[in-house]
Amino acid sequence: MRYARALFWFRRDLRCHDNAGLYEALRQSAAVHCVFVFDRAILEKLSQRKDRRVEFIWRSVSDLQRDLRALGGELQIVHAVAQDLIPQLAVQLSADAVFANHDYEPVAIVRDDRVQAALGASGIGFHAFKDQSVFDKSEILTQAGKPYAVFTPYKNAWLAKVDDFYLKSYPVAKYRDNFAPSRRPAPLPSLESLGFEPTNLLALGLKPGSIGARELLEDFKARIDHYKARRDYPGVKGVSYLSVHQRFGTISIRELARFAHALRNEGAATWLSELIWRDFYFQILWHFPHVVEHAFKREYETLEFENRRDYFDAWCNASTGYPIIDAAMRQLSQTGYMHNRLRMIVASYLVKDLLIDWRWGERYFAEALNDFDLAANNGGWQWAASTGCDAQPYFRIFNPVTQSQRFDPDGRFLRRYLPELAQCPDEHIHAPWLMSSAQQLAANLRIGHDYPGPLVDHAAQRAKALALFTRAKKENISKSNA
Repeated sequence: MRYARALFWFRRDLRCHDNAGLYEALRQSAAVHCVFVFDRAILEKLSQRKDRRVEFIWRSVSDLQRDLRALGGELQIVHAVAQDLIPQLAVQLSADAVFANHDYEPVAIVRDDRVQAALGASGIGFHAFKDQSVFDKSEILTQAGKPYAVFTPYKNAWLAKVDDFYLKSYPVAKYRDNFAPSRRPAPLPSLESLGFEPTNLLALGLKPGSIGARELLEDFKARIDHYKARRDYPGVKGVSYLSVHQRFGTISIRELARFAHALRNEGAATWLSELIWRDFYFQILWHFPHVVEHAFKREYETLEFENRRDYFDAWCNASTGYPIIDAAMRQLSQTGYMHNRLRMIVASYLVKDLLIDWRWGERYFAEALNDFDLAANNGGWQWAASTGCDAQPYFRIFNPVTQSQRFDPDGRFLRRYLPELAQCPDEHIHAPWLMSSAQQLAANLRIGHDYPGPLVDHAAQRAKALALFTRAKKENISKSNA
């Protein structure tokens, strides 16, 4: 054994099974203590007291505590500032080292650097391991040794490199005897004591913890063959719904990638590609941390967005008059989830129809999404805004009506979240303002009263967006030639 005593710090990895850092802590140490910190530095910045993510974590931590006890371990659960607590706890436990898994977000990197420095001052080691991605940091580089900024060659390099070694599971149970002798700590603090209130999480059928993740995976295994054909249609059960579990690590990304990679059919290959996008955005954030605040493509940093607050409020409040936009935004506010195709549509609409800075939308999603992940959220918004790496070309602008007609042709999704449009015929539900007065009467709908007319004219706004991007591009060329 390398260490007599160690502390394992759970963060975005709320599971025992196939946990790389926990495995290494147990393998290298004779007695491992475990801790999870409800970090005040994070929680106190959240604007809503009813936050589904906090409740998801809270319930997942309870499940984690149960699973650790089944292995012979114990979980200390503390409400504190993690940056201060971890070095103090390590000293109290006479730990020789602290183990954790990597976190790639800039704020987390600063926190971990400070924790490592404080531990080092006490002669305590700090070790972090790759766990939330298959490949991270600089494991996938171009032949010139540079990070990839285009997805397809990154994906090809990823697929060429991946093998059983990178997808292997870490058998935590093999070293279960190396958990520190169990001393029952204080019970899980109540949600209220953390400063939060229960949400509709369970009513939505979103089961937290590794058990919830396992149930979703087993359900998806029966549907993955049809993933490519169904994934873009929000009105059908086509996606895995595992994103929140990936976000908080209640399931192993290696297990998911291993499952998809082994199937080798069209549906599995398409889903594996989505998992690779996740790795891609992690490495973009790692190598280009400026994307947190700035456009990846510097020429679009100074786009002169109109940023009308009334337009933004209409978008947030699902009152744009475009059913696919409003239904998607209602889904987000009611459930904390939004289908990926809809994320692209509503982001394109905000930036290129309403001419609002993508950062406004990114921040809104950061507060509203259950599965919010900085790397993926930033990458997705910059893709839709045409400011990011390998982004949608600025001249490709989603038409919210044709997108609705294509991906929700019978209006099933629209009617679920916009019951005021329930009686609209399929041919009119995507653009109900085009109905005559008689047709509106037959549908029990008055545009402008029961449901708003369109906030803006798509064709007119599209022309303005094209001019905005073209001007920025020309100005950048002029500066480069000066």
